[in-house]
Amino acid sequence: MKAFLPLLSLLSVAHALYFYIPGETPRCFFEELPKDTLVVGHYVSEEWDDQTNTWAAHPGINIYISVDASEVFNHNHRVLSQRGSTEGRFTFTAHEAGDHKICFMPISNTGHERWLNSHHQGVKISLDMVIGETSRLESTDKDRLNDLATRVKDLNARLGDVRREQVFQREREAQFRDQSEATNGRVIMWILVQMGVLAVTCVWQLSHLRNFFIKQKLT
Repeated sequence: MKAFLPLLSLLSVAHALYFYIPGETPRCFFEELPKDTLVVGHYVSEEWDDQTNTWAAHPGINIYISVDASEVFNHNHRVLSQRGSTEGRFTFTAHEAGDHKICFMPISNTGHERWLNSHHQGVKISLDMVIGETSRLESTDKDRLNDLATRVKDLNARLGDVRREQVFQREREAQFRDQSEATNGRVIMWILVQMGVLAVTCVWQLSHLRNFFIKQKLT
């Protein structure tokens, strides 16, 4: 890793490198970072395949990644502790300015540890890091963010439609209520008029019958 340190010091935005780790042994390097700097890294781990004589991914290995702030190593101030598969991504933010110790350690699954520790080639890790370039970091999720923004706009538009429909329904309900009350008032008035006419008719009929019976007795 010492051979890579001068190269790392020259690259201020993106770091692309690869290194080898013999067995389950952590391999670390230091990166000087300003305060509140965002770092995103993507790694790919491979093992040597004797049959094809090439480096290839192996599902039997996981990668443990840790990041410690060098200013407080004695206080065990760990910025990142993450375990991933053979390929993955990690993100952390430098809370303090200074060197940060970034370590990678292969962790074998059950049944693979003895082979990993005895294999002379070890594990090859290809690492690509982007440091402090928010535009590049955000560009990877730009389509996803645009899609989410579109969905939010659609939801807001639908919510506006629902609110307008609710207002319209309330207005229709108020009109229907007023019309029902007016109709009920007219029905009650007509019933009262009918009852008055019936009462007058009954009184007239009773009076007419009384006079009729009186005349019949007289005769």
